[in-house]
This record gives sequence, C-alpha cells and structure tokens, in this order.
Amino acid sequence: MKLSFSRLFVFCASFFSFFFVTFLNSELPAHADFQNLTPCKESKAFQKRLTNSIKKLENRLKLYTPETKEAVFLQNEIQATKVRFEKYNNSSLLCGKEGLPRIIATGQWDHANEFVFPGILFLYITGWIGWVGRKYIRYSSQLENACESEIILDVPVALTFMFSGFLWPIEAWKEFTTGDLLAAENDVTVSPR
Repeated sequence: MKLSFSRLFVFCASFFSFFFVTFLNSELPAHADFQNLTPCKESKAFQKRLTNSIKKLENRLKLYTPETKEAVFLQNEIQATKVRFEKYNNSSLLCGKEGLPRIIATGQWDHANEFVFPGILFLYITGWIGWVGRKYIRYSSQLENACESEIILDVPVALTFMFSGFLWPIEAWKEFTTGDLLAAENDVTVSPR
C-alpha cells in the first residue's frame, strides 16, 4: 500500500492544528519563584528528616546482634538512606516546609531533569511495549490457531520481538512512510448514519 498524500495531509494538518491550539493559543505559563520552597540542602526540615530516618534505623539495629543478616540489612539500609539524602542535597530539588522534595513540572528548563527526561523515558518505554505487542499480534494472526496463539504466548518468539523492539521509533517511521503502519481505508468499518 502506497502512502497517499491525502492521509499524509490529514496527519500533518491534525498535528499542526493540535500544536497551534495547544502551545501557541494558550497563555504562557507563569514563572513562579517558588517562595514557599527552599533548596533541599538548605532546608532544616529536610535535614531533620535525614537524622530521624537514620535514628530509627539505628534503634532497630540495636535490637540485633552484629553479623546477623538482619543487622547487615539494616546497616546497608542506613548507608542507602545516607546516599539517597546526599543525592537530594547535591541536586537542584526544592523541598517544602515538611522537608519533602518537590517535582517542578512547569516547563522551566532549570527543572527539566525532574519531569521532562523521565517523561520522555516513560513515553519511550510504553511505546516499546505497545510496538512489541503489536508485532506479536501481527505475527500470531498469521498462524493456524491465531486466537490460541494470542492467549498462550510463544515465549521464544515473544522474546525475540521484545529484544528487537528497542528501535521502535525508527521502525514505526519506516512503516508509516511505506504505508504499512495504518490500515487501508477499505479495512476500516464506518457506521452508517
């Protein structure tokens, strides 16, 4: 199936109309100065949370004899807590009055590492899962027992699709340009009105 220009035009028109309505027509976000948030390394409540967390773990540690697996676990937990709080101290995270770190999702580039990059990673992973599922469904639909192979997974085949799906954006673009990504207009049912 060749890529029809009408479908490409509809896709581009819908994308650009969404872009213009969403970004250019809306009001610009206010750049608040976050007066009631302080950097975590300067927050007394944050430091108090650190000391309280470590005190609780050390009090539990006193209940066990050294070298037991419980004591070793609690010692590792104390170190992990110190490392976690140290990472928060060294980052640009802001803390509230209660000492908990906040995620700033206003679109400001100085806080992009808090929301934008994890958001892009989330979209990539969910797209990867969907792409691999789509490839497996398309594979199983060509088998003799299509319904059964959708219910009872062929694990080796599913794993090959899973490991080959990391480049799903490139594969999706290839299928879109060749016309294999979208169903033909004849295959789409339209309700009569």
